[in-house]
Amino acid sequence: MIIVTGAAGFIASALVARLNELRYFDLVLVDDFSREDRKVNYETKKFTALLDRKELFQFIEKNENQIDFIFHLGARTDTTEFNKAIFDELNVAYSKQVWNLCVKYAIPMLYASSAATYGDGSLGYNDDHDVIPSLKPLNPYGDSKNDFDKWVLQQNTTPFFWAGLKFFNVYGPNEYHKGRMASVVWHSFNQIKANGEMKLFRSHNPAYTDGGQMRDFVYVKDVANVCVWLMEERKQSGIFNLGSGKARTFLDLTKNTFQAMGKEENISFIDTPVDIRDKYQYFTEANMNKLLQAGYPHGFHSLEEGVNDYVKNYLLQNLKIY
Repeated sequence: MIIVTGAAGFIASALVARLNELRYFDLVLVDDFSREDRKVNYETKKFTALLDRKELFQFIEKNENQIDFIFHLGARTDTTEFNKAIFDELNVAYSKQVWNLCVKYAIPMLYASSAATYGDGSLGYNDDHDVIPSLKPLNPYGDSKNDFDKWVLQQNTTPFFWAGLKFFNVYGPNEYHKGRMASVVWHSFNQIKANGEMKLFRSHNPAYTDGGQMRDFVYVKDVANVCVWLMEERKQSGIFNLGSGKARTFLDLTKNTFQAMGKEENISFIDTPVDIRDKYQYFTEANMNKLLQAGYPHGFHSLEEGVNDYVKNYLLQNLKIY
């Protein structure tokens, strides 16, 4: 039995799709399943049970001898939310309880961290455990993820295998419900479809041109592949970056979206919203050496390949999910 938390959400539901493709069907999906708009993410998947997130700890206690692995991907991910108490409860306290139960019952686990832990990037983007206590995230979401990473590294007892993954800018099918927090590919596609144009954030940093802001964009199918590989191989515990390893500009991403849609480029710029302007990251790029040195054998989609697959095989086909 494999438990997947956050299973109605973006990355976790894509992971469930990949697990199904690999013939893993004894899955317990955990989330708050009250939102009808996310039902499409899991209703066609094969699984054993749906479980409300409030029932998870009791379920583990009762079924610990049947659980082979826990993917703890459920979290509050809104970077524009500034109520620290929400993150303390859902991202830190809840995760600690999952961890402690995995220690108690020797259950291997993987959990979601975030590239938001790196803050403005002044300390680089290296997943060296020694750097983590010095990181200064730019918002409460990033703080919560870094707080849990720091807590994990302080523990004297651990599951016999564990991994924390610092997700960079993930895009791909299953993100339709994320609204403002959905990827720029999603927003580009919908703006281009509606108006024939895409408006990007103007740069407010003289070191970057408009649209020249750079992110490490990683395709959700690659994220799912890494998660499965870590579960199956269990070679090296630790906190790992999970990006493509290659920063690209928002202009690159948007131009590739136009191309995949067969549309002529029409790009303009608007001011970055004031509420996120001071906390805006202008550059992220994952150092992927640790994962590769641990033996990860599969490649990653290039931005061109990922955007092309997402747009042509999902968005243009009116398919929301993988």
